[in-house]
Amino acid sequence: MLDLAIIIVSYNTRDLLRVCLTSLYASEKGGHFHVTVVDNASSDGSLEMVQATFPQARAIAAPRNGGFSYANNIGLRSYGFGGPTPAATLPRHVLLLNPDTELPPQALAEMLALMENRPDVGVAGPKLVLPDGSLDKACRRAFPSPQAFIYRGAGLSKLFPRSRRFGQYNLTFLPEDEEAEVDSVVGAFMWVRGQAILQAGLMDEAFFMYGEDLDWAFRIKQQGWKVLYYPRVRVLHHKGAASKGNPRVRRAFYDAMRIFVRKHYRQSTPLWLYGLIMAGISLKGQVDVGEAWLRQQLAAGSARS
Repeated sequence: MLDLAIIIVSYNTRDLLRVCLTSLYASEKGGHFHVTVVDNASSDGSLEMVQATFPQARAIAAPRNGGFSYANNIGLRSYGFGGPTPAATLPRHVLLLNPDTELPPQALAEMLALMENRPDVGVAGPKLVLPDGSLDKACRRAFPSPQAFIYRGAGLSKLFPRSRRFGQYNLTFLPEDEEAEVDSVVGAFMWVRGQAILQAGLMDEAFFMYGEDLDWAFRIKQQGWKVLYYPRVRVLHHKGAASKGNPRVRRAFYDAMRIFVRKHYRQSTPLWLYGLIMAGISLKGQVDVGEAWLRQQLAAGSARS
């Protein structure tokens, strides 16, 4: 049985993907792992690079760019999840990994040891740090409840980051190096126990990009598993490599928030509050997408001049 199946979804990140895969194959051996790269219709030769440089990895060309969940599900199905494959032959663990991450040599061995020692944990993630050394706040989160939406939308989470009430979404009141049980880690490095996947199912492809990791963690926790932030392992994250400044991607973020709220909080939220939250997401999304589009046009104009 395979100890760990690693799935990397790639979209026009060839050079970063090469660095990521190099760091993976330089890892200390803490178990038997296999890598699958699912390419979401890149135009930069990412797939060809993987085939030529890393023949030990499986390279799959997605039929279309159907988003993060869609591509990860292709990878999951390639290992037998979501089908008739006997549970005993499935990988014991799965790691969703972004191509814009770099792993230290001991990361995989330490994460595997954690999961072996904590059979109650269904999902785990390390401390992700940005190139400037700061914490990637998305690596430990609470679910975006109606209250968290309001606090964040009103700017209270920025004003009072140390408050347990106002800083609940990104858990900014917790020390960065303190291990903690959380609601979700981020899909950039999301270690999931195979048994938890069997119980919760594959990722929800209604999410194009963003929100799918929160939704998966939500459903896994519903099955009784714990989600753990494990800062003893530290991973570099070149965040936003495939999406920075893209209006379509910004729109996908707000679409994901609407889907998550509708899916998980509609029935338990008063109608007036639900309507207010959905309107707020739409308004903020329109402003954010509009600003991203304007920056893109200004950048294109500068490049031409």
